[in-house]
Amino acid sequence: MKRAIITGITGQDGSYLAELLLSKGYEVHGVVRRSSTFNTSRIDHIYQDPHEQGARLKLHYGDLSDGNGLLEVIRKATPDEVYNLGAQSHVRVSFDQPVYTTDTVAMGTVRLLEAVHTYQEQSGKAVRFYQASSSEMFGRVAEVPQRETTPFQPRSPYGCAKVMAHMITVNYRESYGMHASCGVLFNHESPRRGETFVTRKITRAVGRIKLGLQKKLYLGNLDAMRDWGFAGEYVEAMWRMLQQPTPDDYVIATGTMIPVKKFCELAFARLDLDPKDFIEVDPRYFRPAEVEQLKGDASKAARVLGWKAQCTVEELAAMMVDADLELAKREQTLRNAGHELPAGIGHDQ
Repeated sequence: MKRAIITGITGQDGSYLAELLLSKGYEVHGVVRRSSTFNTSRIDHIYQDPHEQGARLKLHYGDLSDGNGLLEVIRKATPDEVYNLGAQSHVRVSFDQPVYTTDTVAMGTVRLLEAVHTYQEQSGKAVRFYQASSSEMFGRVAEVPQRETTPFQPRSPYGCAKVMAHMITVNYRESYGMHASCGVLFNHESPRRGETFVTRKITRAVGRIKLGLQKKLYLGNLDAMRDWGFAGEYVEAMWRMLQQPTPDDYVIATGTMIPVKKFCELAFARLDLDPKDFIEVDPRYFRPAEVEQLKGDASKAARVLGWKAQCTVEELAAMMVDADLELAKREQTLRNAGHELPAGIGHDQ
């Protein structure tokens, strides 16, 4: 039985990756930060499963700020593969918390790589490493579409930190012969996306507006162009990278780019609503430095990994709206019954 460690297992990508690895027979070890409240909602359906998959999911307290703690988790789990998905991953928040973002994204990757390297040296066991790189590294893009050879010109503390994390992973690969690969993932969304990310903020609002629970949706730059795919498909590419005989870096994207405004139109049209009646632009949501367009060329992933995006942005928007309409219905039921809403539900965006 293969064993894998996932940092960021409680996030969108981590939960989908955990499901994928468990379906392939892995024993999965997730690293979670200690908190006064539980933040495992995306994986509770696995963890609470009394059958085989639930038994093969094990959680460990750990933090990317604690290198010694990471090494202890690795020693306990004795993994074959390590997937580094943990980060402060909100680009706009990175402008407000640049030091924290840089510490978790950049230095956290260094700490994890060093822990894996130390474990390999001490145990003699080879471990394959995946680094979650980001299209935000391209920033002020030098070419369209962006591919593995496109220069990095990041436009945010998050993007800058991801560049360091990416390059230090390449450095460990070249310096120590580690099987370390980077997936340069373009925007990938799902019903499990955090509600402060723009696509989920939009689809969450659509469901609430349809049921009269929300009146307006406040957004920033509607003209920003993005390449949006389905997160549930993108984790398959992560896994495929670590099954290759040789480590390498891959762009993972759909190759289709649309503006935020178009995603709004797709989402509102799903429930027969006109976005012009509900959307207002709020300067608070603009970034100090904008990334205007991101479009990925995933031809290398198709050629080497046999991976290609299947879910279109139209299907993605519909999937997310349908899920958030159901969530809004549950919220409405709770409100009508006079119950207190669970944390994170029912707050105007």
